[in-house]
Amino acid sequence: MSSGTDNPTAETVADDGPCAVVDSLEQIGSQWRLIVLHDLQDGEKRFNELKRSTDASSRTLSRVLDDLQEMGFVDRRMEEDAPVATYYSLTRKGESLCPVFDEIERWADEWLQPPAGEPDVAAESAD
Repeated sequence: MSSGTDNPTAETVADDGPCAVVDSLEQIGSQWRLIVLHDLQDGEKRFNELKRSTDASSRTLSRVLDDLQEMGFVDRRMEEDAPVATYYSLTRKGESLCPVFDEIERWADEWLQPPAGEPDVAAESAD
């Protein structure tokens, strides 16, 4: 077996702690957080608009928005006029994820699509 410098063992990795990618994904990596962050790239939205566009339940969306606001990704703005309206938008920190989403989409377009002339295995397995 080689030394820990060439091939780190699980023990040495655990001692070093998680890498920045893992830390980042722990903050934004839940399905609903990603969906909401991606959806807010289009601009400020009311709670019910987000609910419709994300297909999240009110409870889930409320929890996710609270988490994202607490972590500094989302701002909440309330208008006291009748009816009371709550608006959500990305903060500078949240907006900084837009290029990341663009790159992931570009990667998915290249690597998750079947090559030309080959059948779409994912679509066939859904049938």
